[in-house]
Amino acid sequence: MQVLEVRNVHDALIRGIDLLEAENFREHTRNGEVYRAKTPVTTVYEKPKERVLFWEERDANPFFHFMEGLWMLTGRNDLEFVKGYARNMKNYSDDGETLWGAYGWRWRSYFGKDQLQIIINRLKKDSEDRRCVLQMWDAKEDLNRDGKDVPCNTSIYFSEDCTGRLEMSVSNRSNDIIWGAYGANAVHMSMLQEYVAYAIGRPVGRYYQVSNNYHAYVDIYRELLKKLNDRDALDFYSIKYPMVGNPYEKHKVTTYSMFNDKEMNEWERELEVFMERKTFKYCIFYDKFFTEVAAPMQDAFRLHKMGETGEAMIEIQNCAASDWRKACYEWLARRM
Repeated sequence: MQVLEVRNVHDALIRGIDLLEAENFREHTRNGEVYRAKTPVTTVYEKPKERVLFWEERDANPFFHFMEGLWMLTGRNDLEFVKGYARNMKNYSDDGETLWGAYGWRWRSYFGKDQLQIIINRLKKDSEDRRCVLQMWDAKEDLNRDGKDVPCNTSIYFSEDCTGRLEMSVSNRSNDIIWGAYGANAVHMSMLQEYVAYAIGRPVGRYYQVSNNYHAYVDIYRELLKKLNDRDALDFYSIKYPMVGNPYEKHKVTTYSMFNDKEMNEWERELEVFMERKTFKYCIFYDKFFTEVAAPMQDAFRLHKMGETGEAMIEIQNCAASDWRKACYEWLARRM
């Protein structure tokens, strides 16, 4: 087992590239050739709320990552909401309408119960409860399934550390570091951790991503390396020079809490309203997270889809979360 101790996802990706480059181990898989670590890898995030990746060369879609994270918390598996932010989501669906392995669905209803609420209730009673396992893998169905989508993250464990912070460990059977571990997973899982921590009244602690098969697809990996090397960006982002490439460490951006002293059931009601929001502006929210962060991001992306990317870049300036605002603005600017 190899362990990568990092501040945040921005640091984690360069560490992952360094690891795969050093081991230089390749193998064939059903989806193509990959570079793979020779052992499982655990990534330890010291500041998981610093969840936004700013790499220009990676060009992650921050709108999609943010919105998909909220979609998961609702427990949905239909694509109606998220496909608006990533059209290729349908490529992972067997019926073009739902995702069989949707994490939020697995958390909240797939097994006939709301696992997430049960875990929150247990942790409220006993914050040291060691039976709080959030299950995503269904051995009865998933082992025999040949469909397009089964869960890559299989189970999640919550525990309180010695300082009273809520830590979270995620077990993953197969982790693509570019699109999965240091893309979507870092956002979605840290949002889940923040959600549970707030619900039980604890600060967010470390997040452990345990990747049994830790890999990157050769073509995507080589394309990313080429972009990095074309402008000597590897040194720019390298952990050897952490104050250069990480906006969080340079104090250019900060995190923004998803929760602002609201009761959890009130926040969840507002989340449901937000998920059904169809038009610009005309929706009243009482939680600052939705008014000042989620709604401006949604409006900016809608403007972009309408072909008004310049207007979208103006609209995103209304986003109060400086990390998401910076990532979204730069992503839009690359499309001008």
